[in-house]
Amino acid sequence: MGAAYRSLGNYAKAIEYSQQSLAIAREIKHRLGEGLALDNLGLTFLKAGNPTEAEKMLVNGIQVWESMRQMLGSNDANKVSIFEGQANTYRTLQQVRVAQNNPIAALEIAERGRARAFVDLLSERLSSGSTNPVINTSPNQDQIRQIAKAQNATLVQYSIIYDAFQIQGKQEGRESALYIWVIQPTGEITFREVDLKPLWQKHKASLADLIIGNQEFLAVRSRSSLGSTQPQPDLPTLHQLLIDPIASLLPKDPNAHVIFIPQGSLFQVPFPALQDANGTYLIQKHTILSAPSIQVLALTRQQKLAQQQSRTGNALVVGNPTMPSVSPSPGEPKRQLSPLPGAEAEARAIAPLLNTQAITGAQGTKAAIVQKMPQASIIHLATHGLLDDVRGLGSAIALAPSGTDDGLLTAEEIFDMKLQASLVVLSACNTGEGRITGDGVIGLSRALISAGVPSVIVSLWAVPDAPTSELMKAFYQNLQKNPNKAQALRQAMLTTMKTHPQPRNWAAFTLIGEAE
Repeated sequence: MGAAYRSLGNYAKAIEYSQQSLAIAREIKHRLGEGLALDNLGLTFLKAGNPTEAEKMLVNGIQVWESMRQMLGSNDANKVSIFEGQANTYRTLQQVRVAQNNPIAALEIAERGRARAFVDLLSERLSSGSTNPVINTSPNQDQIRQIAKAQNATLVQYSIIYDAFQIQGKQEGRESALYIWVIQPTGEITFREVDLKPLWQKHKASLADLIIGNQEFLAVRSRSSLGSTQPQPDLPTLHQLLIDPIASLLPKDPNAHVIFIPQGSLFQVPFPALQDANGTYLIQKHTILSAPSIQVLALTRQQKLAQQQSRTGNALVVGNPTMPSVSPSPGEPKRQLSPLPGAEAEARAIAPLLNTQAITGAQGTKAAIVQKMPQASIIHLATHGLLDDVRGLGSAIALAPSGTDDGLLTAEEIFDMKLQASLVVLSACNTGEGRITGDGVIGLSRALISAGVPSVIVSLWAVPDAPTSELMKAFYQNLQKNPNKAQALRQAMLTTMKTHPQPRNWAAFTLIGEAE
């Protein structure tokens, strides 16, 4: 009833009913009901123009949600799903704090409301066997400033804000604003707000439409005229929304690091390929990384430091293993995945740079590779990646089958590994994707970071074989001269761009985590 009255704009009645709901939930000790009632009250007070009361309700609501999550112990999947239902409260509280003209307090909440289950998982794994346990509360503004200084990078955090609008007489939830915070390596924090309403009012599109349309366009692997005649509508639009408002705050030195911390559909944005009004790509001006949250950056830094003492093994390079058979969709007969000769050439070209032998064809069995992974110092897998956007944990890397195993190394299996590699490169299709949740992308990259890897390079779409091989060779050659992975990847993109100017040939890869 409270929600219905709020939709009708009768806030006094909405508050009255929501308060009754809250009282009942508390009386029968129904925590979920209590959290939802507080969330409803917060939103209603905000709409009624009373941000002070709204803040009280939402802060109490977040305390309820966080105590519920603590009771789940270490079950990651349950934490992710419960978090999905709670994201609203964090978003509304960000709106309240921006309305109170306190955007830095809103940043603390934006950070507190993302990748929590991931942070719990990393903290737990870092703490086990360590003398000083990792503190797991979300960072306050001072700690956020310290993380930016420790990374010596400009952090850019995005938050998509939704609201209810009357559309053809019906209430519908739509994207209303994009909040952007830029945290300088000096610790200075700047806030910008972008109005997203014109997107769906004028262009009948959402952010996700822009991004996915863009990805489908980029992933086309047509050989004829290399698609040069097709327009590229979305890269400039995305640049206008995501970069233009903060362009003046980004570093002038192209070697300085910019770490993007996306949210929701923004995880799939190919930041290097965003194009300004002059047609310049973002990668031409900046060295780019990404992370699921600011706190995850602090934790990957700890992983890197924890590992430096223990790293001993050789690099592991796999290219074009004998492909497994998979069914294209449930119930269909299995078909063998197509071989990737370019991936094999790539593996053979980079193995000598890493003082190792490439493992290809029938040698690349899942059993053999899984045995070698825990000792490896760098892991490079050039093969097919399979995307599971329903569960995420079923996302897999294609290796050669043997005995009874099907050759698919899933994110779920990687989760349970203990890896000491400083870098894992998944030179395959769609390896950066998975199920997008409030907790980030549940897929291969998250599994690898959880398994102890501080730097992961993954792809956002089906990458073309030949240019990828060139890009990877250039990446490792650069890495030999300069151990900075982010700068090595940027230079490799700039090199590949000269011979393959289309962004789909060079912009698919993203570095998550540590640069050094």
